[in-house]
Amino acid sequence: MKILVLGSGAKDHAIAWWFSQSKLIDGLFYAPSNPGVEGYAVNLPQVDPSNGEQVYEACRQHDIDLVFIGTENPIFAGVVDYLEKKGQPTFGAPGYAIKLEGDRTFSRAFMKRHGIPCPQSILIKDEDQLESFLSSKDPSRRIILKTNTMSPSRSLFESTCSSTLRSYAKTLLKGGPILAESHVSGLAVSATLLLDKSGGYLELPFSSDYTKSEENETGPATGGMGSICPIPLRSFTLESLQKQIIEPTIKGLREEGLCYNGVLTLSIIVDDTTQSPTLVDYHVRFNDPATQAIIPTVENDIVSLIQLMLDNRISEARLQTNNKSTVSVVLASKGYPDSPELGVELSPIAPLVKANCLDSMPMLFFGAVKKDEDGVLKTTGGRCLTVVGCAKSIMEANSQAYSITDSIAFPGSWYRKDIGNRFFES
Repeated sequence: MKILVLGSGAKDHAIAWWFSQSKLIDGLFYAPSNPGVEGYAVNLPQVDPSNGEQVYEACRQHDIDLVFIGTENPIFAGVVDYLEKKGQPTFGAPGYAIKLEGDRTFSRAFMKRHGIPCPQSILIKDEDQLESFLSSKDPSRRIILKTNTMSPSRSLFESTCSSTLRSYAKTLLKGGPILAESHVSGLAVSATLLLDKSGGYLELPFSSDYTKSEENETGPATGGMGSICPIPLRSFTLESLQKQIIEPTIKGLREEGLCYNGVLTLSIIVDDTTQSPTLVDYHVRFNDPATQAIIPTVENDIVSLIQLMLDNRISEARLQTNNKSTVSVVLASKGYPDSPELGVELSPIAPLVKANCLDSMPMLFFGAVKKDEDGVLKTTGGRCLTVVGCAKSIMEANSQAYSITDSIAFPGSWYRKDIGNRFFES
């Protein structure tokens, strides 16, 4: 089977690496390009992954059997629908399912219809509604503001201060309606599901993301600065996640005709005291950096899983893991998340480290990095590298991940130094 992976970030690199481990492929292609996949995949830098026509032509040229789309831009650009109309087998959320993530008003209503616990929220369409909401808000109530449509996680804002909320909300309102919801505190949990069109699913190991820019989950929101997998959860908590969040979601997808061949990620907060879960958002794709932490723990051949999905038999699959823990740490450019410095040269990285060939070393996934015409690696955005430690425990994985962060750091780069700490510090 010949596979084409669409995307350019670290999670797409991790997905391509997963495919490279399969014994069932005879060709792996990647569009547009990523310097980390050069050892096992053919980069197609001339292909725009969000242009359905270009992707289809690449499929014809290279005899692609399946296009794998685990990232947001091609999904929201309608590439899945375009390719399926052309008869090209594709993994990814189609247009009818996008509203689970792309319309938060719909997703909140979906959650309520199916009895899924979610934050209190209100849709604000204009400044008059904003003033009415803020004037009635309890001064101590912490509020999160989000656009009503799909947007990067770093675009959300939270505060108790009405004047600060007002200022940020007015900026967001220029782009359309916004959602104001109650802040829910606790442990962040990501549940990543592989779905098929019959409503069958396979649950990948739970992960926990670190989204703020500073230690102890403070500072501005980012796209994600690290993740750990799997999370050590109590049996009561695991049961609650299944009964209150995952099973009602799957039931709702079946009843409303929203099942598809692709991935669904559920962003959940588990209350530290009561252990009760609250579903915050759906994502019709993989999340970054959770994906980089999840994939190294999974032993299943990804092509075997996809074949089951295409036959609507994914529920027959049994998850196989290596019983290891992972800690992923993101190295970001100076100025990220507000104004990342671009074009910064990276230090040379040893080929065996770059290719993830050494079990004793952490894995390395490339994000906002590309080669210039002279073959020099340079930054192209905010989150540039993800280092993933993989070991018998979270503590050991943490130690392994941080063992090379300084050696691969580049001028102005920064990273959080507390990823995973809460799970092994007393």
